[in-house]
Amino acid sequence: MNSKENRARFILLLTALIWGLAFVAQRAGMENIEPFAFNGIRFALGSLSLVPLLFLNRKSSRLKMEKQEKTFLVQGGIFCGLFLFAGSSFQQVGIVYTTAGNAGFITSLYVILVPVFGLLWHHKVNIQTWLGVLIALMGLYFLSAKQDLTFAMGDGLVLISAFFFAGHVLMIAKYAPKTNIIRLSIIQFSLASLLSMAISLFIETTTMENIRMAAIPILYGGIMSVGVAYTLQVFGQKNTHPAHAAIILSMESLFAAIGGILILHEPLTFPIAVGGTLMLTGVILSQLRFKKKVVQI
Repeated sequence: MNSKENRARFILLLTALIWGLAFVAQRAGMENIEPFAFNGIRFALGSLSLVPLLFLNRKSSRLKMEKQEKTFLVQGGIFCGLFLFAGSSFQQVGIVYTTAGNAGFITSLYVILVPVFGLLWHHKVNIQTWLGVLIALMGLYFLSAKQDLTFAMGDGLVLISAFFFAGHVLMIAKYAPKTNIIRLSIIQFSLASLLSMAISLFIETTTMENIRMAAIPILYGGIMSVGVAYTLQVFGQKNTHPAHAAIILSMESLFAAIGGILILHEPLTFPIAVGGTLMLTGVILSQLRFKKKVVQI
């Protein structure tokens, strides 16, 4: 393993840490501000935080783009932004009704859903992926099921968000390699911010006092989670095998649980410990690639 690969994996691990702690910030922010306002402001901050990179990277930012390239960039930004908006909206509303740890583990299901969605493009899915899905679903039951066998509303909303985040990963994989990464990120973050702000204006009431009281979670969620982490993810994945990258990024669920316990003092019960362990095991198992030939179904 060369130094470039080691550096890329460290970058991805740092990304997972930032995203894991972002669940803590998102949960803490809901004490003082409503979900769509929170997302609208943090995505605006994330977009603005990338603008200086356009000036620092003058060589690529000043290159004249062909009409076809501009069309591809705008198209990619819109699709990525729509999936990001939908995923973050369901996640942020859901996190109001669940813990940071639960939200982290359930969101990590997107790692499994990406290859499963590949079936739509007639991609083969190996047996360990299906086994990982089964184990993760067992973990989801331990995390979310109540005594009357119904699922908590917050966990259900976060589960829906995982489907949109899986779609977002597929959109990034399609558009990022063929266009300017910083520009693509700015467009998708700006769209997610505008849509969140628009909905907030109609259904929420936000004051400057709300924003002031939630300033620290918003700043972390906007600058660190959006601006820094999403950018690190793209650079880290350039020199890392996709399966290895997915395993490293899935560690965000573990960091979310640890952060929730240490910072928010969320309880660590037996069902949560078992469910979280099963979900993390399922996510990692689904991404493993063995040298021996495996059964394809």
